[in-house]
Amino acid sequence: MGDSEQQPFTPVEEQREKRSWAPMAIGLALVAAIVAVLVLAGRAGKSASRAGSGDPNIAKVQISNVHMATADNFAGNSVTYIEGKLSNQSDKKVTGARVEVLFKNSLGETAQKDVLPVAVVMPNTPYLDYGPLDRAPLPPGQSSNFRLTLEHVTTDWDGQMPQVKVVAVAY
Repeated sequence: MGDSEQQPFTPVEEQREKRSWAPMAIGLALVAAIVAVLVLAGRAGKSASRAGSGDPNIAKVQISNVHMATADNFAGNSVTYIEGKLSNQSDKKVTGARVEVLFKNSLGETAQKDVLPVAVVMPNTPYLDYGPLDRAPLPPGQSSNFRLTLEHVTTDWDGQMPQVKVVAVAY
């Protein structure tokens, strides 16, 4: 082959692809913003729970006559109810309450801990029904029957009555 003939395959100079970093920078900024929102929301939730525990009226919203029951729901699963009486000894109308339920194991260790909203007996219904406390607020000096519903109770539970205490109150 002579020098004058062209070679069928000529090497092509590599061209560097120019990438736009803008989409990756925008994606990174969105991920950072989402993480920041989640961190701030977590801190706000913790401070709100600390604020509720500092409320002097929490001690004036008392639970008594606590007992447990179980029933099967329509799906065939067992549901556990904790029922009792909620009394408002504060000078404010209670429109909401959350309680902590603490199940222990045979060693006295915490086996399950739940924070649940209190449901109270709904007045003026033709049958026994429970609903949110904001639909049947509890005036000062009054009491109402309540119910907590647990879809699951740990198998590590020792079978004793769990500890139930009010941890947050709304007015």
